[in-house]
Amino acid sequence: MTFDRETLAHKEWLGMLQPVGLIVSSLALTKHQAVLDRSGVIELQSKLQEIVSTAAIPGQIDQGIAYIPDFPNFAQEILKWQPEDLVGAENQPPIPPELELFLSDYGETLKPTYAIPQVGAIRESSLQSYLMLIQILPTGLLLDKVDEASEKNAGWNASPQAKFERLLRETEIPIGLLCNGKDIRLVYAPRGESSGYLTFPVQAMTEVAGRPILAALEMLLGQDRLFTVPTDHRLPKILSDSRSYQAEVSTQLAGQVLDALWELLTGFQEADTNAQKNPVLELAKTEPQHIYGGLITTLMRLVFLLYAEDRGLMPDDGIYHRCYAVSALYQKLRLDNTDHPKEMDSRHGAWVSLLSLFRLVYDGGGSYEAYLPARHGQLFDPDEYPFLEGRPQGSHYRDDDDFYAPRIPDRTIYRILDKLLMLDGERLSYRALDVEQIGSVYEAIMGYEVKVAEGKSIALTPNNVVINLEALLATKPKQRASLLKEEAGCNISGKSRTDLEAAKNSADLLTALGRKISPVTPNSLPAGSLFLQPGDERRRTGSHYTPRKLTQPIVETTLRPQWERLGVKPTPEQILELKVCDLAMGSAAFLVEACRQLADKLVAAWEHHGLPADLPNAVEPLLYARRLVAQRCLYGVDKNPFAVNLAKLSLWLVTLAKDLPFTFVDHALKCGDSLVGVTKAEIDDFSKEDLPLLRLLNTQVEQAKNYRAKIQSVDTSTDADAEQKHNQLLQAEAELEAAKVLGDVQIAAFFGGSSQKERTAKKSEY
Repeated sequence: MTFDRETLAHKEWLGMLQPVGLIVSSLALTKHQAVLDRSGVIELQSKLQEIVSTAAIPGQIDQGIAYIPDFPNFAQEILKWQPEDLVGAENQPPIPPELELFLSDYGETLKPTYAIPQVGAIRESSLQSYLMLIQILPTGLLLDKVDEASEKNAGWNASPQAKFERLLRETEIPIGLLCNGKDIRLVYAPRGESSGYLTFPVQAMTEVAGRPILAALEMLLGQDRLFTVPTDHRLPKILSDSRSYQAEVSTQLAGQVLDALWELLTGFQEADTNAQKNPVLELAKTEPQHIYGGLITTLMRLVFLLYAEDRGLMPDDGIYHRCYAVSALYQKLRLDNTDHPKEMDSRHGAWVSLLSLFRLVYDGGGSYEAYLPARHGQLFDPDEYPFLEGRPQGSHYRDDDDFYAPRIPDRTIYRILDKLLMLDGERLSYRALDVEQIGSVYEAIMGYEVKVAEGKSIALTPNNVVINLEALLATKPKQRASLLKEEAGCNISGKSRTDLEAAKNSADLLTALGRKISPVTPNSLPAGSLFLQPGDERRRTGSHYTPRKLTQPIVETTLRPQWERLGVKPTPEQILELKVCDLAMGSAAFLVEACRQLADKLVAAWEHHGLPADLPNAVEPLLYARRLVAQRCLYGVDKNPFAVNLAKLSLWLVTLAKDLPFTFVDHALKCGDSLVGVTKAEIDDFSKEDLPLLRLLNTQVEQAKNYRAKIQSVDTSTDADAEQKHNQLLQAEAELEAAKVLGDVQIAAFFGGSSQKERTAKKSEY
């Protein structure tokens, strides 16, 4: 990808500030003709140096650190705003009541310090009349930490950033400035979407090296960009268009994730564990898809951790960041690759570090109980894919196990993390990605199979289908191009087709295929190599990003009749009794959106009818509502077992709480074929001639329903809750075993005969 001079300049200052979440895209800035004023910034910096203060504030600001003592003066002198642009300032109208948000659940009111009206808007007429909200904090107060004084007082125990984001979402004015004198933070928090922010440090903007940062601040927030330029080029349009580039991010990241999957497969194949024994090569002979499941699970674990780290949901102390964090491991490997590139293939510590982190997340740990709660669940279960730890299939994890972790080179882990974290040279923030976007990216690696090369092989574009060069060479020359088209979807024409037909050996074939060779196999694979082969469905359908602008209106329209049926003020119990099922859920994009919308309604019901007595103090009501909805209202089915795991990951991410285990959804997300099955009535009809069996079935079904009701009755707030629900699910499944067998018999009889007479005979036979 190529960039013009201005795009590269934007990438430079964005790289200096490291935005959190998707807020400003360099491509969107270029599209809207946003240009840094390189000549005028020198004079602007001199003016800034005159109005800032460097006096010490005990406990907040050290001597010599620049901060803004008077924000309205800063806005007028540096950004060229007019006095009337700040509603709430001295000699200006006060903040209108509609911009205040009363949190009945905490007895606290959120209110901006200032508000910027839209150009030409009638004051105090509606929320849509305001362009931006501004919150001024005590000088030096940390933006992302809960203030100690706030902890001791009544109200919402949250950081200034969290409170400000909620104010922006609830008022549906998505743009805001948060300022503590030391930092000016541009926040973008559209309702129903992930938030992002960009922090401009005042001290840096007073220094020569920080001139690009000051120029960027003026470019985004100056009078021209907010009030003067055509509406289609103003700040709101830049921010919204930056979000629209998510689809491009998804497409590119999906390709990189597939590359990472290939890298991981190659790393395991080459690793020598426990002297000469390699569990992966043994599995390749009997259960190759188990290898595939382990590889996908590893990438899902990494994306969960990157998402949790970027959203501040992992421990925020130095020990975690130095010793465990995935992002810190990547930085270490990146430095090692620069300083010691020749040694990266002979170092093997990175994979062991990841295994330690995976176990820490599964078991929990730390110096106090809430440091890192045990997540448990299938995603991080060490016994689900023991080969990841170098253990044989069927072995069980114990603290005193003596095993040898796969010796995967550090270079392989570095390449994998680089593909997950870097896009076009920029660090990707997982905080910027919607859950649906993450799910879509990882949907791109579904539908593959692990295969063993029977001869020298190569992968071809556009679908990365691996073909056997020896088998191709044995095909009649005139049929080779047709074979590649049919099996790999690869079109060969012109001189390349002539060379393909004339090829006498593998080297000739590689020359003829040329640019059609996929980057996932830059070198041909020797016989015995493991590779990833897309299945037939993957080749036909591919994967597509399902954006929220598609899922939101569809889910909203689907739920509308239910809200009309329940009336204006439904009770929390009525909302939690609703059931939503996606019969081909994939990565659960529609279920995630349903979770959001139902949770919004549930919070509104709580505000009207009263908060639940068991609402955890440390959990925001909206997040708690999502956890309850995911557990009690959402159901999904998919034929692909790995898609089911991905759907679980999507719901875990949208309901993720720092101090709570995963929401239990194993009872509601199932692997199966939605188009094939029988009803309970049909099973009853099949067994009605045997009344004792029918009575037994009815008893078992009722007992299974009781177990499932217990699973859904409370949130998974402790590790013991998760274990209890898992056991209840096992009991429910055991009760249904006989009914499932009878259902299987009916299905087998149906597909075993071509007429009703044959099917009846088959049913009796079975």
